[in-house]
Amino acid sequence: MEIVPDTSVVIDGRVSEQVEADADAASEADGKGFAGATVVVPEAVVGELEAQANDGRETGWEGLEELQRLVDLADDGTVDVEYVGRRPDAIEKREAGEGEIDALIRDVAQDRAATLVTSDDVQAEVARAKGLDVEFLDPVVRDFDRLQIENFFDESTMSVHLKTGVAPYAKKGSIGDMHYQPIRDDPATEDELRDYAADIEDAARASPDGFVELSEPGMTIVQFRDLRIAIARPPFSDGLEITAVRPIVKTELDDYEHADELRDRLTEHQRGVLISGSPGAGKSTFAQAVGEFLVDADYAVKTMEKPRDLQVGEEITQYTELGGSMEKTADSLLMVRPDYTIYDEVRKTDDFEVFADMRLAGVGMVGVVHATRAIDALQRLIGRVELGLIPQIVDTVVYIEAGEVDTVYDVTTEVKVPQGLMEEDLARPVIVVRDFETGRPEYEIYTFNRQVVTVPLNEDDDGDDSGVDRLAKQEVEREIRSIAHGHVEVELKGPNTAVVWVEEGDISQVIGKGGGRISDVENRLGIDIDVRSLEEKPSGPSGGPATESGGRQGEIVTPEITSRHVIVPLEGHAGDTVEVQADGDYLFTATVSRGGEIQVSRGSGIAEELERAVDRGKTITVVPS
Repeated sequence: MEIVPDTSVVIDGRVSEQVEADADAASEADGKGFAGATVVVPEAVVGELEAQANDGRETGWEGLEELQRLVDLADDGTVDVEYVGRRPDAIEKREAGEGEIDALIRDVAQDRAATLVTSDDVQAEVARAKGLDVEFLDPVVRDFDRLQIENFFDESTMSVHLKTGVAPYAKKGSIGDMHYQPIRDDPATEDELRDYAADIEDAARASPDGFVELSEPGMTIVQFRDLRIAIARPPFSDGLEITAVRPIVKTELDDYEHADELRDRLTEHQRGVLISGSPGAGKSTFAQAVGEFLVDADYAVKTMEKPRDLQVGEEITQYTELGGSMEKTADSLLMVRPDYTIYDEVRKTDDFEVFADMRLAGVGMVGVVHATRAIDALQRLIGRVELGLIPQIVDTVVYIEAGEVDTVYDVTTEVKVPQGLMEEDLARPVIVVRDFETGRPEYEIYTFNRQVVTVPLNEDDDGDDSGVDRLAKQEVEREIRSIAHGHVEVELKGPNTAVVWVEEGDISQVIGKGGGRISDVENRLGIDIDVRSLEEKPSGPSGGPATESGGRQGEIVTPEITSRHVIVPLEGHAGDTVEVQADGDYLFTATVSRGGEIQVSRGSGIAEELERAVDRGKTITVVPS
């Protein structure tokens, strides 16, 4: 008798198990047992197992161990083992889920007129349809009431961190008071972690309580009940590592400050909400509470998550990437038309664009964003969406700190003269960010002299310039530097008056014929400017924390000068508003493009000043604005 096992029974270890059982029962005499049979192993099975093992998947290792057990049984004379057929090519291995390798295995069984042994329902049905003799073995079913790794958890444990050669660690405590500490003296071994990983992946495949969220070479992410488990393997990581995280508290909206006001706000009409905070602050816990409140308030709620780990009720369907794209998920959700969608982890530009598209389509959106201040969450939209659309996309910002609602902002648009500026012709659309509880304006965001600026209001009068004062000072300095050749210093004398000190030889250049040039600057900025010689300036620095002109230490960059632009590379800062400085002296303020750079057109005053600084060997730096 010849039998051809497929990958499913090899991984489960069913072939050697059945051979040993038949040998014990001496059932080979009736011709139906596996003992005494020839086990014909297709090279397609070996190739698939090898590929899985190379990807770090436990199924591959388990299958290879089963093949070794069959070799041992062959050495004992219990069975014969042959390897036949051809190995699958790269495309066939990549498309194993489409049945390419199963087809190669069936071909071997058909050529040898052998019995195909499988635990795969689909494989069995296809083989029978093709007239093959099939022996179906029920898949191994385990009781996954508890994973082995759960033994490391107690009631105060939020996460467990295991790595080969390192003592196990855990984060314990309460929200806002977590401590990373060892929980065992002995280091974890490779065999121990492989055993845990196999247990986790088996549970994800076999239990209805689990699923594989992500499976890539070197990284597997599993959701099992309330545990999110990441298994990292070399070469992606420098050693086998398992990290398991679970929520330690489940809350309701009533547990938070401003609960009544937030309930009214969320149910008044569909909102655009950003829930922000530092890692571990309790953002997702609050988002879960908001989602379950909305369901109780008769709203249809869905989630968009990668990975799916919000602990929400069964009434809320949790979606992940569709075809590797959240944009496709959003397109599907627009067909479902939920009242609210919770977007967990809005991080990249694509995430913000999807969030904005959903919101502008009329869907209420609740996004979870990493930010160290409430205003930072809103600023992450700058440069990613049109400035004027921000209040339509996000009208509420909730900042969570240590598991509590720390700050709530209301976001609106007004056409007005920005606070601190005086001229009526400076009126423009202004995004006003107000404290939700008091109604007091906290920030204004608007375009000033072609740059997007975020100006804090109501700062304490401790002798430092206010946000508007700093902005006005920067813009005056930028304008005068584009005209003057030498050193420039600026001092504000009032909300709409400034004194500019320049070198003696630059005074006529700055003022211009009949005062025309300085008048143009005054009209653009809405500020009266008095031009004086540096020799008239009282001795002493003009007031700056690090340099003569108030510069701060920043990231050193090397501008690239092309035929049309001066390009300042700022990879990793897309959407940030920054100051560009030369040897600590302010040059200009700009918002970094999506491509991670600032482009200044050659021939402009800013570009000429930047080129002069480069030619003179000055150090060009950028600092957050």
